[in-house]
Amino acid sequence: MYVIAGLGNPGRQYEKTRHNMGFLVVDEFAAAHGIDVRRIKHKALIGEGRIAGEKVLLVKPQTYMNLSGESLREVMAYYDVPIENLIVVYDDMDLKTGTLRIRKKGSSGSHNGMKSVIYQLQSDAFPRIRIGIGSTSGDEWKDYVTGQVTEKEAGILAETIRNAAAALECILTDGIDIAMNRFNTSKKHDEEHAEK
Repeated sequence: MYVIAGLGNPGRQYEKTRHNMGFLVVDEFAAAHGIDVRRIKHKALIGEGRIAGEKVLLVKPQTYMNLSGESLREVMAYYDVPIENLIVVYDDMDLKTGTLRIRKKGSSGSHNGMKSVIYQLQSDAFPRIRIGIGSTSGDEWKDYVTGQVTEKEAGILAETIRNAAAALECILTDGIDIAMNRFNTSKKHDEEHAEK
């Protein structure tokens, strides 16, 4: 069994914000596979499906970003899922807008939602998909991450969300190494997007 968790904030005011990339990728993936992610359990919206012969649980924690780990700790304990079968999807200010990065494990960086997940699970040894949202300077970062995307960003991020959903499927069917080779955005791609 795999758990795919998208990080974000509940509530309509946050639906299309930069900080909700994790939710948006889970929604894209769920729609592609006809999985309904509306059942409330373990402080999250969850949905179950079967992909490539594997049972998959889609999770959107409803605890607000900074407490995401509380929900995932409950999910992982209840279903007794090995840590390497958890895949977390989230936004990343340290990456240029539209960049996609898949990693097998690692630190939380500056992301408070991931800090909560790693703290609650007492491990960082799980795969993650990071969606680049770009950054802002100074103390305005909170308004930036919870702000609506611009028209210019919208098209770039929509493509990245689709690619992230395809990367999830690739991880399930072909493994994370192939997914990393296929979907990790190259520096050349970053530069092309920066020129647009």
